[in-house]
Amino acid sequence: MIEIRPAQNIDANVTVPGSKSITQRALIAAALADGKSILHGPLVSEDTGYSSAALSLMGIDIHKDVHQWSICGSGGIIKAPEDDIYLGNNGTATRFLTSVAALGTGEFIIDGDERMHERPIGPLIKALRGWGVDIESIQGTACPPLSILATGLDGGKTMLPEGKSSQYLSSLLLVAPYARKPAELEVIGEILSKPYVAMTLDIMAEFGIRVESAVDFSSFSIPCGTYQPREYWVEGDASNASYFWAAAAVTGGRVCVDNVPVPSLQGDAMLVPLLARMGCEVEQSGHGIAVTGPPRLEPISVDMGDMPDVVPTLAVVAAFADGVSEISNIEHLRIKECDRLSATANELSRIGVQVETFSDRMVIHGRGGNGLHGAEIETYQDHRMAMSMAVAGLRVEGIRIKGEECVVKSFPDFWDRFTNLY
Repeated sequence: MIEIRPAQNIDANVTVPGSKSITQRALIAAALADGKSILHGPLVSEDTGYSSAALSLMGIDIHKDVHQWSICGSGGIIKAPEDDIYLGNNGTATRFLTSVAALGTGEFIIDGDERMHERPIGPLIKALRGWGVDIESIQGTACPPLSILATGLDGGKTMLPEGKSSQYLSSLLLVAPYARKPAELEVIGEILSKPYVAMTLDIMAEFGIRVESAVDFSSFSIPCGTYQPREYWVEGDASNASYFWAAAAVTGGRVCVDNVPVPSLQGDAMLVPLLARMGCEVEQSGHGIAVTGPPRLEPISVDMGDMPDVVPTLAVVAAFADGVSEISNIEHLRIKECDRLSATANELSRIGVQVETFSDRMVIHGRGGNGLHGAEIETYQDHRMAMSMAVAGLRVEGIRIKGEECVVKSFPDFWDRFTNLY
């Protein structure tokens, strides 16, 4: 357990590790490329460790130095491993590597921890079957563990029956160039987290594959081809930067995250304009973004369908605003590492914040931080719960984070960097 000390007069410049989302997408493209790629500044964490270890089992040679990874791509040839592929609670890797496994020949078992057994993957299963993949949920739950009797992808037309998780869509896009004929993909229903889809398309283009898509991402045409090896620089993780920008917002201090650029590939960088709407001063500083908190935070009402990972961060900031905030279109938070919608509300309530929850939104009754008190915070083994609630401890004395080691999933040295703020 770690206790956060309240802080005043924060004035700091920080760097954050490389983007988890970019690292995992670039890693897949490099692994499938025909030749050697170098990733500069990739995220080194539990999640990316699971991803790279799984690709190694599939026959990809990955050499890791301190600041860069060298990946010898297989040109799309995927080896069936002797052992099951275990991915913990890494939802991104589970979805991505399910499609990568479908490129191989032989049986692949994709498994994870107990929580991963509860996280749905049915829409991806249906879409892959449309490309001729023999895949099933072993327990019949439409969740992992999965069995894939791989013979490659047919290509042609398939349909993704829902777009509520952009990871399904990104998974299909990343492997589609390796189908036996040009692939077409149609997405049914609302597509959430669109910036992550745009990120995937950008990374595919950087590795030499350009995809035609509808403006609203409801359909895609993917040519047959092979990713080209290259050097690729991973920008700092905007989701992880959010905790430092939020620290400035709630304390009235100034924090510059030096390695999240403008513009950024990451949709979560759009948290910064939301903080500006709440009264923060925002400026570009060098290659990064600086946020200065105001004397008084304004409440906000916002659709966060495209930025689910920073919802807990924004909710904590809203708890210190002077008025009622509403965060909507967030039902998909319930299928993350934990049910983040309920968990965020529970832990804010634990420190005295009035929060109302609905199926797809939360309403936070901020009182400028008045009347709040310390508590032991449950993390639900979810890194984003631990890091977002740490922000509250900069204003409220006695905030103690249980299970703080869960941050290794995406930000192993978070506590060192966070406590250096004060």
